[in-house]
Amino acid sequence: MFNLTTFRELVVAALWTGLLAGLLLTAVQQIQVIPTLLKAEVYEEKAAAAVTSTTEHVLEQHAWQPENGWERTVYTAVANISLAVGFALMIGAGMCLRDSTNNWRKGLLWGLAGYLTFFVAPSLGLPPEVPGTTAAKLGDRQIWWLMTVLDTGFGLSLLVFAKTRVNKFYGVVLLAAPHLINAPQPEVHGSAAPAELAQSFIVATVFANAVFWLALGGLMGLFYKQGS
Repeated sequence: MFNLTTFRELVVAALWTGLLAGLLLTAVQQIQVIPTLLKAEVYEEKAAAAVTSTTEHVLEQHAWQPENGWERTVYTAVANISLAVGFALMIGAGMCLRDSTNNWRKGLLWGLAGYLTFFVAPSLGLPPEVPGTTAAKLGDRQIWWLMTVLDTGFGLSLLVFAKTRVNKFYGVVLLAAPHLINAPQPEVHGSAAPAELAQSFIVATVFANAVFWLALGGLMGLFYKQGS
């Protein structure tokens, strides 16, 4: 039964989970993702310099961004922790709605569902891209991403929790639906970075997100035991 005490326990568990999972993601990114990202940014800057002779002036007009090193790491950690707390609250809400005893093993399953919903399914149509990669219009990509996340989330919930075959079938339909509609693509594909670097970035991002979501689910299941 949901009450003020349950809500407080949920928030506290989400804060601890978000803090630890966000720091873990930041550490993994520093090892796996950031080095590849920095290399890609070098190619992006070279490509921009080749296109226009006023690159230095254009760069001066860009919005502020943290310097590489500890400053960028700190801002990345803050963003990761904030994101992790939000996702932890979402996972905790799902656990609360199921109203069952939780543990880290069940939490891992919730984390796996989040990984499939928020990363794997959208990445099938819109894989992670390094800086300097041509892309379709941002609005079109955002709409397709949101549709994919919603369909995948509802589809997985029907497959796991629905009691009738008809509803499970609807779950399969929802999982497939966004991929029957092609994800928005640029008119011309291209990237300033070499293909090998782009592939390394995809692999690193896949690994980092897997660690993040499994840690997020496992920690939430460990900290939020409203059924105990």
